[in-house]
Amino acid sequence: MTNSDYSRTAAGVPPANLDTVGKMFIAGVLATMAFDFWGQIVSPGLGFANLSPHGLAKSLLGSLGLPSGDFAGYFMHFYLVGLIGYPVGWLFIFRPIWQRLTGGAGGWFLPAAIYGFGLWVFAIGGITAIAGLPLFLNFTGITWVALVGHVLYGIVLVAVLTAIPRNR
Repeated sequence: MTNSDYSRTAAGVPPANLDTVGKMFIAGVLATMAFDFWGQIVSPGLGFANLSPHGLAKSLLGSLGLPSGDFAGYFMHFYLVGLIGYPVGWLFIFRPIWQRLTGGAGGWFLPAAIYGFGLWVFAIGGITAIAGLPLFLNFTGITWVALVGHVLYGIVLVAVLTAIPRNR
């Protein structure tokens, strides 16, 4: 899904078809794996904080009175957010807005990194507050590891979406 592939659709929105859904899932899986590899393997290996995104999901579910066990936390983090929510946000919300505002300037890397930064603000600035946790987790080490992880997620997501050829 290159920039030129989107130019054939209204306002840069991809067609809602199985091709788009398949690419969204593949990109979401790889981006979530990159996020988790960074936050749970590389970061603690370098002496930084260990991310536990399923813990944030569990806190959110619990604050909403929903089942909040480990399975629910992992399910929400990996499937609902990583495979569906964040890719949908890129494909159908952020990218079309970016396209409209900039005409696609900046290639794919810059908007992908900005999107990842926005995901960090949403998750660590917004979801934490809804879950009853401190805003931006009081800017502890996990906050900064999460920033790198979310920006990495955005870059990997868009890199994969850009690299997968479009079915003709």
